[in-house]
Amino acid sequence: MNKKEVANIRKQFKLDHDLLNIYDILNVYITKETNEIYHWERLPFELVDREKQELYMGNFKKLLTGELDQKLFELRFQEAAEEPAQVLLHQALVSGDSEEWQDLMLMLVERMLTDAKYERDMVVTFVRGQYYLPTKARNDEAEESEKNEVFAHPFILCGVNSTEKQRKTLLFDYVEREFKYNVIVDPIIKLSTPEQGFLYPSVTDNYSDVNHILYCTGKSNFPDPHFVEQVLNGERSVTALEERAIFEDIVKEVAGEQLDSATIAQVYEEINRVIEINEETKEEEPPKLDYKDLERVLNASGVEDVTTEKVERAFETIVDNKNYEMKATSVMPKYTSKSIKIETKVATISVSPQDLRYVKQVNFQGKRCIMIEVDEDVAIEGFTLSTETLL
Repeated sequence: MNKKEVANIRKQFKLDHDLLNIYDILNVYITKETNEIYHWERLPFELVDREKQELYMGNFKKLLTGELDQKLFELRFQEAAEEPAQVLLHQALVSGDSEEWQDLMLMLVERMLTDAKYERDMVVTFVRGQYYLPTKARNDEAEESEKNEVFAHPFILCGVNSTEKQRKTLLFDYVEREFKYNVIVDPIIKLSTPEQGFLYPSVTDNYSDVNHILYCTGKSNFPDPHFVEQVLNGERSVTALEERAIFEDIVKEVAGEQLDSATIAQVYEEINRVIEINEETKEEEPPKLDYKDLERVLNASGVEDVTTEKVERAFETIVDNKNYEMKATSVMPKYTSKSIKIETKVATISVSPQDLRYVKQVNFQGKRCIMIEVDEDVAIEGFTLSTETLL
């Protein structure tokens, strides 16, 4: 599943969209004290108050928002699972009976409660429905455009939301003309910040893929292992943060621990070029780097003594697989944060990857210093910093 496919689905989650039908909604309330289902409620979505429908739609869009491999993970189902979640989900997907779908979703909630303890009361929301995606144009001369031909995709969407107690407040009553102490015991369901959830089935090349599920987490690079492996029976996926660490370890294994800033900047420029070419050619699959690609990147960046055998050995040492492929977007700093951070005891400096070449570590009067090349006066708190000449 690529980001374009996710975006096409996400943008349909708004009221009265002609390419989206939601049939049923099931809400399940879990109490932290007992770790049990306290209450559940299933309704046809069309019978839900419109104001509530808008809140739910916002929750669903938020759930499907984020970068792939950071907040959204396409998971393959485990083949050796004893009671496969895939079978349960597929049965629920094809069922035309609302009560059967409801019972299967409650079984999934019971799996969530096994060997798990929640710090707050939780609300699990399920919806089932159907959305439509345009088919791919078969050729440039086709009479019908992509928008004129669509495929229907039945789906199940799940969102897990925490709750919080309302704050005690002091109110002024205009009628009675008095100040009142207001206590509301009803908890607030935090629909604007979903904890996690999933969309089943996933989509591959605009076709439903029942062998994959899209897992969504509210915290970037921190999927819930219990939910992924025990509830969904999904195979663990490498996060962008983990893949960046793998990339760094492989480069250190090949080039050594120390690199100058110009070389580091060139490495990122070479990888960014791979990403740009992929975007220009409108490839739907994200660009990946294998050991041959990394060898070319390091050689083009001026790293010395880089050989195929050395890079292959580094892949085998770090990930135990010389054929491992890293997503180029994951290893680029701009995809894990807005800039590269240079951290010292004195200060933390943020620099964009393309400007890293202007940063150097130098030895001045026996002390290691960071030198940043600039082409204009530097201002600090409104004052222009004076220029000193170092001998």
